Amino acid sequence: MRIRSTNRVTIKHVAKSAGVSTQTVSRVVNNIPGVLPGTRQRVQDAIDKLGYRPNVIARSLTQSRSYTIGVVASGIDYYGPSRTLVGIEQGANEAGYSLNLSLLHQPENDDVQPLLDGFLSRQVDGIIWATQEIGGNLGWLEQEHFPVPVVFLETRPRREVSVVNVDGRYGSQLAVQHLVARGYKHIGVITGPKTWWSARERLQGWRETMAAADLPVEDRQITEGNWSTSSGAIGLETLLEHFPEMDAVFVCNDQMALGVLQTSRKLGRRVPEDLAVVGYDDIPEAAYFWPPLTTIRQNLMNFGSTAVGLLSQLIAARREENDPPVKSETIWLRPELVIRGSSGEGHPPNL
Repeated sequence: MRIRSTNRVTIKHVAKSAGVSTQTVSRVVNNIPGVLPGTRQRVQDAIDKLGYRPNVIARSLTQSRSYTIGVVASGIDYYGPSRTLVGIEQGANEAGYSLNLSLLHQPENDDVQPLLDGFLSRQVDGIIWATQEIGGNLGWLEQEHFPVPVVFLETRPRREVSVVNVDGRYGSQLAVQHLVARGYKHIGVITGPKTWWSARERLQGWRETMAAADLPVEDRQITEGNWSTSSGAIGLETLLEHFPEMDAVFVCNDQMALGVLQTSRKLGRRVPEDLAVVGYDDIPEAAYFWPPLTTIRQNLMNFGSTAVGLLSQLIAARREENDPPVKSETIWLRPELVIRGSSGEGHPPNL
């Protein structure tokens, strides 16, 4: 039960209730490592009991911190980036940060200096770069030195750069292995834009798994989309023109897969009897496509919150003079296969 009072509860009240120092309470409030789990829980219990709420403005002035994270995002009209952004927001809220969001409307450009200067002028504590690596749009990384920690998403791993990625190559392997296990041998692929690093990773996973299964890998089995439903429809028509024996297709996002399902029906190709389809993302509507879509599920909420957690560690380590700095790292999150009707669930394998 939370105790409410007309008098303001201070950090000293929490410390007295928990039987710890005010410094320990501060470490718990600011999510700084170095507090024993039992002590951290005791402090949190005291915070909940007393209804303590930190004075963010006073805390910022005292500690020269803004408790704000800068976020650079793009493509939020697509499912993946939008859900990732929600995960970032929830993770930041739990860690006691507010967000300062900037949208890149042309993420392929590398002229980001005004954006970075704007973040620094607002004294953000750190930055999450939630924008896809497209072409050479991260070339500025080689020249820039940041006075605040930065975590990158969906970016090729680099030395001395902190990155969180969903393993798209592994996700593609799951998709193709599933189709191969069901007996399909003529498997095409509709990729995302090949200028995107993540799209190339998904394509590479398809190539590697096809080769490992001793199945042919030819250019006529590959066509490029742009993540939109219409590009999936066009992609299927292109594949069938050049690869008419195709009996299965891996589509590198669910929105394109919707276009594939509709066009298959128009062309008289039954799914999955004549053509198996596997998508990627597991958007909420995927289970309601007809037939329901087999797909690769990414936990995008966890993706965003993991980035916040890593950034919080970097911020805390930079402020803790007695602690060794946290080394840059790449965190790989693994997606999972969700099997539904579009790949033959309920139908005998194509053996």
